[in-house]
Amino acid sequence: MGLLKTIFYILLFYYAFKFLAKLFAPFLMKKAAETIKNKAEQQYGQHRQQQKSNVQEGKTVIDKHPGTQKQSKNSVGEYVDFEEVD
Repeated sequence: MGLLKTIFYILLFYYAFKFLAKLFAPFLMKKAAETIKNKAEQQYGQHRQQQKSNVQEGKTVIDKHPGTQKQSKNSVGEYVDFEEVD
């Protein structure tokens, strides 16, 4: 009798969870999407404000810094051409 009761409770819990998930999933997904959207807008807004405050209208801004010229490393040594000896 205890085994049947346990199986009944497991099935009851499974179907109740399934029903509630179908009922509340759209609401939870909508809430999560709004939260992510608000965070993205907030980060984008802060980034735009920082860019606006640093740059005057009509000025050209180059964000990329030119790379430093790499000097060749000739101090490794000179090339030696070896000949094969038979």
